[in-house]
Amino acid sequence: MDISGSSAFYSGLSTIQAGQNRVDQAAGNIASAATGQPSDAQNDRLQAVNRGQPTDSASNMVELAEGKFQVELGAKVAKASDEMLGTLIDTYA
Repeated sequence: MDISGSSAFYSGLSTIQAGQNRVDQAAGNIASAATGQPSDAQNDRLQAVNRGQPTDSASNMVELAEGKFQVELGAKVAKASDEMLGTLIDTYA
């Protein structure tokens, strides 16, 4: 079995997770700006995302959109990898 298929699948999953972290961070920043309370997003798992903190609403909205796009692309990579593996199994079975 070729491990590149599983590598592509896990790469897709990793991209989904990174995109979700990005969305969570941006959403937390937007929410904290709206309520006027400091965000504690830096104190949890989102701290693993090593990115500069957006400083305004427009930057946070861009981060939110980019995170959404990143999740969608990761899902497409994982799906394509899964379909490729299914085709290989069908071909060699």
